[in-house]
Amino acid sequence: MSEQHTQDGHAAASARPPLDHRLRRMVGRDPDEPHRASTPLELLFDLTFVVAFSQAGAQTAHLLELGHWGPAIGGFLFAVFAIWWAWINYSWLASAYDNDDIFFRVATMVEMLGVLVLALGLPALFHSLDEGEHVDNGVVVAGYVVMRVATIALWLRAAKHDTARRRTALAYAGMVSVIQLGWIVLIFVNLPLAPTLAFTSLLIIAELVGPYVAEHGRGGGTPWHAHHIAERYGLLVIITLGEIILGTILAISAVIDEQGWSPEAIAVAFGGTALAFGLWWVYFTMPSGKVLARFRERGFTWGYLHYFIFVALAGTGAGLHVAAFEIEGVAHIGLVQAILTVVVPVGLFMVALFTIYSLLLKQFDPFHVWLFVGSIVMLVLAVVAVAAGATFGVGILITAVAPFVVVVGFETVGHRHQAAALQRALGD
Repeated sequence: MSEQHTQDGHAAASARPPLDHRLRRMVGRDPDEPHRASTPLELLFDLTFVVAFSQAGAQTAHLLELGHWGPAIGGFLFAVFAIWWAWINYSWLASAYDNDDIFFRVATMVEMLGVLVLALGLPALFHSLDEGEHVDNGVVVAGYVVMRVATIALWLRAAKHDTARRRTALAYAGMVSVIQLGWIVLIFVNLPLAPTLAFTSLLIIAELVGPYVAEHGRGGGTPWHAHHIAERYGLLVIITLGEIILGTILAISAVIDEQGWSPEAIAVAFGGTALAFGLWWVYFTMPSGKVLARFRERGFTWGYLHYFIFVALAGTGAGLHVAAFEIEGVAHIGLVQAILTVVVPVGLFMVALFTIYSLLLKQFDPFHVWLFVGSIVMLVLAVVAVAAGATFGVGILITAVAPFVVVVGFETVGHRHQAAALQRALGD
């Protein structure tokens, strides 16, 4: 396939009629398209993940307040993977092939239905893990079946229209189909818990390896848009931060029910909001779009490691939900354990963010070590303060300082370090 033909395909994909959504060829979009941004359809699709993350957080918080740490953490890690992977499958495909015609719109609606079915299956999944006899993931897998019917249809359509990347699109369609059959088999075989978890681990590895194989095959990579992908991940970060806001509201409500409007309620309200704001500020200091546009091969490392970002943010929201149970006096764990359910995810966020940043730029800055250490020290102080008798409100206020250590460091000195790192990386 000639370069001219590929460019013509990109031009056809970019020059879409603005007022109608009739069927159009699903050719690859221009990966250098100027002013590319998330579409209203993508934003609508993202709304279903508000429900999914909320469901996962609520189920996790319930098991945590009971002190059932193993099922809570295991179920949460699997649930976030299922949610995040559903989002990834759609978002990278859309970045490369969204032509906004009626077929793509209807396929997106089907994917949204699948996400909602997945969310409905999470309570049964968590309950079965808590029972410890088997894994009841039938409804979750059913949600994936719904989603992947649409996904496979879109990849086959891309294979038909984008002849230059037909081999890649067919590889995606084939691997998605085979792996999904593995999940379906897992439902009907009904193995005991240990073999089920082992088989599940193998399927998850296959899920992660599949896109890498497809993108690095003979058909060439898909034409995803670096700045668009960076924006899409940022939007999902904001959605996940909403779980922290929700957890804060639950904790505030618990304090008000117990004490009325009090200094403790104000401390929880300000601390929870400041924590969400600080984590948002820190995340968006990362220059993802600029670097990915130059070094597309770093997309896999950057994209896959974001799993821990979403685990951390959703986990922080779940931890604040646990704190609400503790404040209400119905939790079966103590206040120190409750603050740990917030502090540990925030610490994971810091580890994940500094790791992604370093691997994205492929540079190590000693200044970042001091910022990281400073943020972790504040998290340790929060736990020590609560263990010494401080209230949860005081603990969450100290926890909220952790991301602002990084914010202050970046705004005063770190931004110059980043500018120099970008100059070295991009050669500008």
